Amino acid sequence: MSGKRGFGSVGRFVGLGCMLVMMAVLPQNAVADEELSNTDCIKCHAEAPQDIEANGGKHKTDVTCMECHEGHPPRVMEIIPSCNNCHDGEDHFTLENCLDCHSNPHKPLELTLSKEITDACLTCHTEQREKLVAHESFHTSLACTACHDVHGKVPECVSCHDSHSDNIVQADCGRCHEAHKPLAVVYSEDVPSNQCAACHEDAFSQLAASPAKHHDVACATCHQEQHTMVPECADCHGKPHPDGILSKFPTCGDCHGIAHDLNNWEDQ
Repeated sequence: MSGKRGFGSVGRFVGLGCMLVMMAVLPQNAVADEELSNTDCIKCHAEAPQDIEANGGKHKTDVTCMECHEGHPPRVMEIIPSCNNCHDGEDHFTLENCLDCHSNPHKPLELTLSKEITDACLTCHTEQREKLVAHESFHTSLACTACHDVHGKVPECVSCHDSHSDNIVQADCGRCHEAHKPLAVVYSEDVPSNQCAACHEDAFSQLAASPAKHHDVACATCHQEQHTMVPECADCHGKPHPDGILSKFPTCGDCHGIAHDLNNWEDQ
C-alpha cells in the first residue's frame, strides 16, 4: 500500500510539474506571436495615454507605446528606455539626467526647471549666452532659469526692475533695452523725449524751456547713433559762419552755450 501511495505521489508531482511548464511556456509563445497595440496598453494604463493624448508632442505622433517600452514584466523587467535610444545627434541629447527637466516623458515638452540651470539651456540657446558674455551686466551672473523659470517664458522686466518713470510701462522696455545685453541701450527715432527725461531730467527740462528750434527736436533725433553720444553741431548746421569767425571761435559752445539751452537763439 505504501508503495502504491508513493508511486501515486510521484505521478502527481510530475503531472503538476508538466502543467506549470506548460503554463509558463504557452502564454509566452502566444504573446510573442501577437502584435500588441496602443489599445491593448490603455486597458490597464490610463494616465500615461491621457498625458500623451493631451501633450505628447512627437511621442504621440511618431512612436507607439511598444516602440519605447519593448516588453512588459515579468517577461521584460527593464521597461523604461534610455532617452538617447531615440534622441541623438545634438549636444542637448548628450546631457545626463533627462528626467530632471523632462520629468514626465509622456509630456516631453512640459519642463520642470529649478532655479540654477544654465549649462543645459546653452546646448540649444547659444546666441543668448553669447550676448550676455559680450555685454556684461548683472544679468550675466544669473542662471538662465532665474528669469525663465518656465520653458519658453519671457518674464516682464518690471517683475524685477522698477520702471524709470510713470511714462514707461512694460511694453516700452524693449524699445531701448534687450534683456541679454541690457546696458547696450539702442533706440529708434520715435522714442518719446519724455521717456529719455526719466534719466536725463536736466537736459529735458532745459530743452523744454528753450525758445530755440531745438525745443521741437526729439532727443533721439540728435542722439541717434548710440546712447550718450554727443553729435557735432556741423552734422546738422554745416558751416553757418564765415571761415574768419570759425577760425577765431572753433567751438560752437563758446558763443552759443549748450545745445539744450542756446544763447543767441534767435537765429538758430
